Amino acid sequence: MQVLNLPKTELKVTTKAGKPHVFDVLRRKYVALTPEEWVRQQFVHFLISQKGYPAECIGNEVSITLNGTKKRCDSVVYGKQAEPLMIIEYKAPNIDITQQVFEQISRYNIRLRVKWLIVSNGLQHYCCQIDYESGTYQFVENIPTYNNIKEE
Repeated sequence: MQVLNLPKTELKVTTKAGKPHVFDVLRRKYVALTPEEWVRQQFVHFLISQKGYPAECIGNEVSITLNGTKKRCDSVVYGKQAEPLMIIEYKAPNIDITQQVFEQISRYNIRLRVKWLIVSNGLQHYCCQIDYESGTYQFVENIPTYNNIKEE
C-alpha cells in the first residue's frame, strides 16, 4: 500500500479468501483492505497515538438517516457524553479532495451538527471548525488534539 502523509503505523494485515484484510481496532474485526480503508486505519491510529483521541470515543462506519435515506459516515468522534464532535471523511490516496467531497461531509453534518469536519485522502488533510453562532467556518492548519475539540 502507498506511503501516506501520516506517522508510520504497524497494522495487522492478513489474507482471507485470497484478499488482504486489515484489523480495525475500533470495530474489533478484520475488514477488506481497500485504499480508502488503508487511509482510515492509518488516520485512526494517528488520532489515538498522536492526538490523544480515546479509541472508545471514535466510531467507524457510523449509520445516519438523512432525508429518509441511510448514509454512512466514515468516522465520527464523540465526547464523553456520547455527543458527536467531529465527522471524518476518507478517500483513497488517488482521489482528489474536491468541493464535492466537502459537500458530502456537509450533508452528513446536517444531521449531526458537529463543530469539526476533516477530509483526508492520506496525503492531504483538511480540517475545519464550524461556528454556528456566526454561521462561519475556518480551516485550521493542524488536526486538533482531542482535548481541544471537546473544550470548544
